[in-house]
Amino acid sequence: MGAVFVNAFAIVLGSVIGLLFGKRINASLQSVIMYAAGTVVLVLGIQMSLEIPNTLVALFALAIGGIIGTLLKIEDRVLGLGEKLGSKAGAESGSVGLGFLNASVLFCAGAMAVVGSIQAGTEGDYSLIYIKSVMDGMVAIVFSAIYGFGTLLSAVSIIIYQGFFTILGGYIESLIGSAGIEALSAEGGLLLIMIALKLLGIKDTKSGNFLPALVLAPAFQALAALL
Repeated sequence: MGAVFVNAFAIVLGSVIGLLFGKRINASLQSVIMYAAGTVVLVLGIQMSLEIPNTLVALFALAIGGIIGTLLKIEDRVLGLGEKLGSKAGAESGSVGLGFLNASVLFCAGAMAVVGSIQAGTEGDYSLIYIKSVMDGMVAIVFSAIYGFGTLLSAVSIIIYQGFFTILGGYIESLIGSAGIEALSAEGGLLLIMIALKLLGIKDTKSGNFLPALVLAPAFQALAALL
């Protein structure tokens, strides 16, 4: 759980910096931060995806997972939920409620949060969460400059959400084995590449719709081993 608290602290720190110096962060500086984060995520995604144990498994998991997620409209539903809750709370642009909701969706909805937390729980590998912490901290500076104090409160969402996957990680390892973990991690790398494409402004791939692939990859890997 230590890495989860580091991630939450990074968001708090970034938010405080944004609140104190937000007026000095112009559009150009925001673009610099986003491009830097996008480049790091792209490299990390490529490194993880190169460890794919079975290319066909990765392909089918990504394609079928993407189809399922698209049919279920996972990304749209997550964003719609945020808008609905913000509306019920009477939140307006720049308010605490809207900042909290938008930042929580950004920091929790991506594959990095899920894969990184599971890696921390199963392998004791905190590197992905630490990298995510730096990225989240940088993004929190920009978000708090735009939305205000609500961004800082999203650290609570990180503790609850990523903490759940970190604690559950040990059970997942015993269930799917090392080969399943490798397939899951590699599939996560492919999703990170999609996230990077969005951060770099190249293509909005709606990576949230591909999250079911993280569940399918270990299952397909186990099936492939039996065949």
